[in-house]
Amino acid sequence: MSGLRVAEVNGRVRLSVHVQPKAARTEIVGLHGDALKIRLTSPPVGGAANDALVKFLAETFAVGRRSVRILAGEHSRSKIVEIEGITARALHEIVDAAH
Repeated sequence: MSGLRVAEVNGRVRLSVHVQPKAARTEIVGLHGDALKIRLTSPPVGGAANDALVKFLAETFAVGRRSVRILAGEHSRSKIVEIEGITARALHEIVDAAH
């Protein structure tokens, strides 16, 4: 996805994610501006959507759950996420294949 902005620093990538909770299924659906748009089945209650997002990103990018951190936006649909153990190029390839 050419419009997806990803920063790579010290073996970690940072990207903006736009979350749509309470969806029919959990999936990457494309872009929301320069952010990766992800639908989640979990509701935005008690951190369930954040937990589901971390789990989904860890599974999608084949890293451990501890390698995925929400840096900003815990109580918002717009989030900044950091993933350790993947390159920006690999992230783009996986996102392109998933969409």
